[in-house]
Amino acid sequence: MTAPLGEFDLIARYFTRPVRRAALGVGDDCALLAAPAANEQIAISSDMLVEGRHFLPGADPDALGHKALAVNLSDLAAVGARPHAFTLAIALPEADPRWLEGFARGLFALAEAHDIELVGGDTTRGPRNLCITVLGFVPRGLALLRSGARPGDDLWVSGTVGDARLALGHRLGEWTLDAQTQDSTFPRMDRPEPRVALGLALRNVAQAALDISDGLLADLGHLLRASKVGATVDADACPASAALRSQPLQRRRLCQLAGGDDYELLFTAPPTERNAVAAAAAQAATPVTRIGRIDAEPGLRLIDASGQVLDNVYAGFDHFRTP
Repeated sequence: MTAPLGEFDLIARYFTRPVRRAALGVGDDCALLAAPAANEQIAISSDMLVEGRHFLPGADPDALGHKALAVNLSDLAAVGARPHAFTLAIALPEADPRWLEGFARGLFALAEAHDIELVGGDTTRGPRNLCITVLGFVPRGLALLRSGARPGDDLWVSGTVGDARLALGHRLGEWTLDAQTQDSTFPRMDRPEPRVALGLALRNVAQAALDISDGLLADLGHLLRASKVGATVDADACPASAALRSQPLQRRRLCQLAGGDDYELLFTAPPTERNAVAAAAAQAATPVTRIGRIDAEPGLRLIDASGQVLDNVYAGFDHFRTP
């Protein structure tokens, strides 16, 4: 009979990897990192994923490992920061080797793809809870902030939006998707790809940026408040996958405008920078779409392709809102 894993055995077996840049990684009371270059700032972000709130019980551990890191890398992408290191705090109901192997596999596959090192963290017994803190570097004065949008700016979004919400609706029983649509949309929910390369390419091009986690319109609202501006958004210009375009119009708009979990970048840039935006998108091999403009008048105005004003009934995700 195999002896149960203890805390330090768990850490050593699944979460201790060689580090190249850190002076000291997992295994001591603190990690030691080299200071950034004199002209750089440190970007720090932390995100928590809680079972039953952010992911369903029984979720694939490999996908969870990927997503737990991806949502944090997306925050670095939003400010144009280069990933450097991360910590992991994890609560588990039990030390299940099969679950841990899958989680570590997904986690480190994405970490290696983005050249970011695990340098510390914590473990405890409890309801499943995953918390990652990422650190990155960005040249001083070049970070993309929510507060930089200016009237007249174009409003852009990367990739496509809405697939994650479409997949979630199927899993929650709100609607039923055929097998082909499930195959194309489930990875968008389970394994989002952070737009790190695009964030880096948009330095000196974009005026303001953030990533879409709570829904396109909800997150745009954060940017508008920070920048003290308004916006007009063309709902029909928002990019959709073939799978989402095949859905009824109201479902498509719900998924695109209020869905969340897309982890695409929403950003603004002056119209004079359209060629530069296209060049940044090409450099990052990531499509971008112009979906609206920033206005001096406060508020968010939603229109369709004909210019008809639409009612904005698309509330995004709120951790503390009562259903």
